[in-house]
Amino acid sequence: MPEGKHLTAIVAPTVALLLGVPAHAEDRPNDTSGPVIVVTGRGLDETPATPAYDTQEIGRESILSAPSGRIEDVLSSVAGFQQFRRSDSRSANPSAQGATLRALGGNASSRAQVLLDGVPMTDPFFGYIPFSAIAPERLASIRVTRGGGSGPFGAGALAGTIELTSADADTLGTFGGQLLANDRGETEASATLASNLGSGFGVISGRWDRGKGFWTTPRDQRVPASARAAYDAWSVQLRGVAPLSDSVELQARGLAYRDERTLRFDGADSSMEGQDASLRLVGRGDWQFEVLGYVQARNFTNVVVSSTRFVPVLDQRNTPATGLGGKIELRPPVGDGHVLRLGVDYRKSDGELYETALSAFSGAVTARRNAGGTNTDLGLFVEHDLTLGNLVLTAGGRADRFTIRDGFYTERNGAGALVVDNSFANRSGWDASFRGGALYKVSEEVSLRAAAYSGLRLPTLNELYRPFVVFPVTTQANEGLRNERLEGLEAGLDIVAGDGLRFALTAFDNKVKHAIANVTIGTNLRQRQNIDAIRSRGVEANAALRLGAVSLDGAIAYTDAEAQGSGFASALDGNRPSQTPKWVAGGTLAWRPAPEWLLSATLRHVGAQFEDDLESDVLPSATTLDVFAQAPLAKGVMLVLRGENLAGETIVTRNQAGSTDLGTPRTVWAGIRLGF
Repeated sequence: MPEGKHLTAIVAPTVALLLGVPAHAEDRPNDTSGPVIVVTGRGLDETPATPAYDTQEIGRESILSAPSGRIEDVLSSVAGFQQFRRSDSRSANPSAQGATLRALGGNASSRAQVLLDGVPMTDPFFGYIPFSAIAPERLASIRVTRGGGSGPFGAGALAGTIELTSADADTLGTFGGQLLANDRGETEASATLASNLGSGFGVISGRWDRGKGFWTTPRDQRVPASARAAYDAWSVQLRGVAPLSDSVELQARGLAYRDERTLRFDGADSSMEGQDASLRLVGRGDWQFEVLGYVQARNFTNVVVSSTRFVPVLDQRNTPATGLGGKIELRPPVGDGHVLRLGVDYRKSDGELYETALSAFSGAVTARRNAGGTNTDLGLFVEHDLTLGNLVLTAGGRADRFTIRDGFYTERNGAGALVVDNSFANRSGWDASFRGGALYKVSEEVSLRAAAYSGLRLPTLNELYRPFVVFPVTTQANEGLRNERLEGLEAGLDIVAGDGLRFALTAFDNKVKHAIANVTIGTNLRQRQNIDAIRSRGVEANAALRLGAVSLDGAIAYTDAEAQGSGFASALDGNRPSQTPKWVAGGTLAWRPAPEWLLSATLRHVGAQFEDDLESDVLPSATTLDVFAQAPLAKGVMLVLRGENLAGETIVTRNQAGSTDLGTPRTVWAGIRLGF
């Protein structure tokens, strides 16, 4: 049996079952009598006014050449992108991996909306992003829009939107894979099997990363119980796309993953896992539409080990959570020069935690805690683009009906007696957000843009109901937290000179009212509170230059951010939010002498930032050098070499009164990449 037919025989039944359509439907390559059916696996196209907002595109080549092979590294090339801490998903606690833009952070929850094929990836309970489950090799492109969003799922896009789009079968090829190992014996393995099925396609992909990890604890602070940051993570994704007519396609995706990590001490183990499924119906006829539905089952566990006695003191043994939602978007034909978007979206986040507190001296149970609740958001949105020659105007708004309900917190002592039994009052309300902008094409090469917007983020279940301890500091939850509100404006300049030069410059002024922060209220005691605001003003620039086989891509962001607080938060008034650098910059110089050859070097600088809201502990600035090299060995076989932090820079990721953690040390990878 020919190779292509054999592959189809393997993949087709699986995808056909997922989609509920015949696997060989419309498989008529020599029949040209009917309409030509083209499926893309994408959502609806961007509108003419998309560039009116501060957007940046990342192509597949840049995605695949990240020196660490991780999606966080890819996103770090975007001016203004930031995680809560400097660690990536090999050495960070998963619950601390929120994503934000424009220094609008301050805690670990995501203030940027991360979408994979249109589906929000935010954890329903904690608000983190499962970065290790998002394999770069599965993606075709990334589009980042900075600034508040009021379109679909805009209630989570307080700081902006990061849209990840999966690659189709033609982009991926019949079979692709890679196997690499580093100088510590850690491995990274992935494989992708793709096939065109009739007029549609199916893709199965998997990835497995594992290793003993590096020492996050500095040598002079290690004790016998200190441990490397070991990790073991896998993910499997199944995706299928099939046409229902010449203008309507059905897309299905399933994703399952699990990630286990050890942080700092033996026994300090954490895990996250998830099972996601989504269906999307996209119509590209005169009446364009997109209908999306998804369900997510997530869980998280974490064991906290005492930093003085080195025994478990807290077992967060179970945190089941469910995300459920979808959207309907309609673009009716309203005439040339007009694009009208009408829609509704919905998201429900439901979850609870089960944890056991243990005595550091006897190991006996001292408390058993259970907490959780349900958040929902129903959004109605409308947006209109109007093209008038070289001028594009856009305006839109959304109204959100939110509920915070069924919140509770219970605690029993070691004997099982009920000590705390709190049921919190349900809350609900309406919130509105808006955005508008203008794009003026001065010439074929130069465009000017300006925009203003507002945004919304609900507090997460974690922020509302779960206290936590990072010794010696205890942070209390706060069931009374209000929604965060963003107000912002920006203006920018874009220059595009053929394929050789791209440049974008943006000045912005954003303010998050009622920002949720961890506020110090006593010695080694904090509480999540709504402070008056976080204000962030600054400038972002990114540029790309192509000169034959040589290219240079760079980005820089300067952000003057400050907290505004009163009451308990008055001590942080005027301070820079925690984990927020003023300067972030990076550049990649690449040489591609032939299509399958690539040599690149990336220099990245992250400025100094403070660990806490009182600016008492500093994380020094860090400048790193990474490299990537690819060379063909045979048809479809390439040698891949990668280097992380080759200069051996000390990257401090945590500093609490001198107790520190470190980021990725010098690491060298080598392996092969296959593509047929």
